[in-house]
Amino acid sequence: MISKLRIKKIITLKILLASLVMIFGCKDVNDEQDGKRPEGSKTIKITMIAKSSANPVFLSAKTGAEKKAEDISEKYSLLDVVIIWKTPDDENASEQAEIIRQAVKDGTDAIIVSCSDEDSLTKAINDAVDKGVPVMTFDSDAPDSKRFAFYGPDDIEMGKKVMNELAGLINDKGEIAILGGNPTANNLLERVTGIKQAASEYPNIEIVGTFFHRETEADAIDVMKNVQEKYPDLKGWAMVGGWPMFGEKLKNIIEPGKIKIVAIDALPVQLKYIEMNYVQVLLGQPTFKWGEVTVEAVINKIYLKKKVDEIIRLNTIPVSIENLGGWSRQLRAWGYKDIPEKYLVM
Repeated sequence: MISKLRIKKIITLKILLASLVMIFGCKDVNDEQDGKRPEGSKTIKITMIAKSSANPVFLSAKTGAEKKAEDISEKYSLLDVVIIWKTPDDENASEQAEIIRQAVKDGTDAIIVSCSDEDSLTKAINDAVDKGVPVMTFDSDAPDSKRFAFYGPDDIEMGKKVMNELAGLINDKGEIAILGGNPTANNLLERVTGIKQAASEYPNIEIVGTFFHRETEADAIDVMKNVQEKYPDLKGWAMVGGWPMFGEKLKNIIEPGKIKIVAIDALPVQLKYIEMNYVQVLLGQPTFKWGEVTVEAVINKIYLKKKVDEIIRLNTIPVSIENLGGWSRQLRAWGYKDIPEKYLVM
């Protein structure tokens, strides 16, 4: 027979073993509750460098990147994806290049960049890749660099869409101007090229000029004002970006519907100009996906070891008063919060 003392020791031992199992079995759970990653987890730091923090399209991309990083980190318990936002306040290609160099020194695992100037960024990208840091571009490419992929539109085709939409609004005749933004940005120059190529199909349309500027509302408005004073018979603006609509100043220099406007991007801040007929068509880009798709591509390449296509295209959506409600609801689904309720119920 087993003595009562021995039985007591066995019970005590079992209780001790059960306690140890509970302690170590719950360690990962407790670590996550304390904000710690489980033992053996890997942190991937992705440095994101857009053109300008002052431009809301890039803040949208930042939101998309952070949301995708959070989703991936939740999906893979041993992976923690961190987005390091390192974007100049205003466009500055030299500063972007320096940020790339510093990010490599700081030990970033990957870089995502929208290039303000292709020539200035190509060397910095190549140096980063040569040091073992993969680089992906979005929105504005550096196609001759060693970046592994680019996510964005076919900018020449986008420019053609702008021109064709504008031609229909002015009955295929009259003087128009091109608002060009940054003169060194590869993507914007290709959009201008597309506008001019499409304009050649309309013999009664005259382009009075392409007008470049710093990519801020104030600079864009100043350019528009000067051009409209010089060309009082101007019938339309073909805009490769939506800078004049990033504030309230557009209302001071143009009458609703008098000069037709087709512009690229359709962010919440721009939608009121559609409603009030200052702007007739916006070509909406899924700017939220600039961050979402690029982060996913980086993780596929460096963590999951999947093949990533070199060119990943996005499609634009013409936004007018007819589909303003549907586009507004799409923006809300992407996480935008500053959309007037009246648009959401249209």
